[in-house]
Amino acid sequence: MAAIPPQSILPQYPELILAAIEAIDTKNGANKSKISKQIESSYGTLPAAHSTLLSHHLNKMKASGQLVVIKNNYVRPDPNAPPRRGRGRPPKQNKEVPAGVATSPARSRGRPPKAEGESAGPVKVAVAPSVSGRKRGRPPKDGTAAAVKKVEKAVGERRGRGRPPKAKNPV
Repeated sequence: MAAIPPQSILPQYPELILAAIEAIDTKNGANKSKISKQIESSYGTLPAAHSTLLSHHLNKMKASGQLVVIKNNYVRPDPNAPPRRGRGRPPKQNKEVPAGVATSPARSRGRPPKAEGESAGPVKVAVAPSVSGRKRGRPPKDGTAAAVKKVEKAVGERRGRGRPPKAKNPV
């Protein structure tokens, strides 16, 4: 049976990162490599995936607002600074309604239900005949126009398929 190597007890990465930034103590903050070197010098042995874990936690802390990035340096946010606004459009502000005004109930989504007297089946609508006496839509083709085109095709040259060849200019 193999002996299990003793694990060094490390604090959580966010705690390590915040401690390293405070230990470096510059007004411009500290970049990723300085933070990594500070953690290495403080704790000695680190896990093999230290750089990956450090990057992950720095990004996570930046997204949650625990750290702010200024010119590629990580800094603790100013406590007097306004809170960060999230992505997208901010929600509408609720308007206060005076106490004596009655409000109507909110409308439900979708199509309103039918009244009791209406039928559930399809309703047939009578179409009034047009004023001119013609049918609706495009009129049908005359047989004469089609016959003329057929005669023209038979008399004229027959074209081949596709684009015709470019005319050659003898110069």
